[in-house]
Amino acid sequence: MAQRFGGRYSPDSADDSKRPQGPSSTNSHDAPPAYAGARVNPVGARANAMFLPPLVLAVMALGAGATGLVAGLAGAGAMVAGAWLLRGGLIAEAEYNSRKIARRPALPRKLLAAGLAALGTGLAAVTHGGGILEAGLFGLAAGGLHIAAFGIDPMAGKGLEHVDAFQQDRVARVVDEAEEYLTDMGAAARRAGDREVESRVERFQTTARALIRTVEEDPRDLTAARKYLGVYLMGARDAAQIFADIHARSRDARAKADFLALLEDLETSFGQKTQKLLLDANSDLTIEIDVLRDRLKREGVTVGRTSDD
Repeated sequence: MAQRFGGRYSPDSADDSKRPQGPSSTNSHDAPPAYAGARVNPVGARANAMFLPPLVLAVMALGAGATGLVAGLAGAGAMVAGAWLLRGGLIAEAEYNSRKIARRPALPRKLLAAGLAALGTGLAAVTHGGGILEAGLFGLAAGGLHIAAFGIDPMAGKGLEHVDAFQQDRVARVVDEAEEYLTDMGAAARRAGDREVESRVERFQTTARALIRTVEEDPRDLTAARKYLGVYLMGARDAAQIFADIHARSRDARAKADFLALLEDLETSFGQKTQKLLLDANSDLTIEIDVLRDRLKREGVTVGRTSDD
């Protein structure tokens, strides 16, 4: 049987030594794997490389005279702003793609980044003595290449076809709020500077996001899960921030133990709620299948049941 490795310096080693061993133990069998919920950083090397051209432009503008200096520095500033917006646009797009129901980003950051890259490139051409027409052509080329390399922002919301727009907006608002709470919890755990706490918060985030995805799959579950995604997550966020303040000041072992126990209770509660919603969905499917079979029988069609029925 596969077992998780641990040791003296493992984050969960202290907890593991206190847990019962044997077939009935829930040591690591019920816990999600370490890679569950892992996300690739959407801001890659290409996006980070966009900060290099404005640096080069600013250095080269130093010897271009008064007009060239002003134009070069303005172009470098536009490029830096565009690179910063591009990072935000890539993160927003990744969040949009990871959800079943999502509203389009309120600010088209990637398109604005392409426009700023075009403006900065045009000003760079002016810095080196180019005319207005030449600067405009360089700017158009830069903007087009930027869009070809990074694409544009999602321009429409997405959701399930059988769900009305009002319900989709309700789900999207609750999901956005829940994700903000989870993000704040992660930031508080990193501020506390304790690897064990960070690991447990990440595990709870994975469990909470499983509930979020379940609600997105079937928005009818929103009413049953709203307290978990709102009140409970807000309380967990507040507890994490208070713990981070206390732990940063005093490294209180009692406060850490209490916070870890809270995370354990929350993870169990959220996991049970997710399973209940999934079971309810399975019950709905069973009812639909039985109704369909009854209708077919009335039509004189005989349907054989599978061995799982």
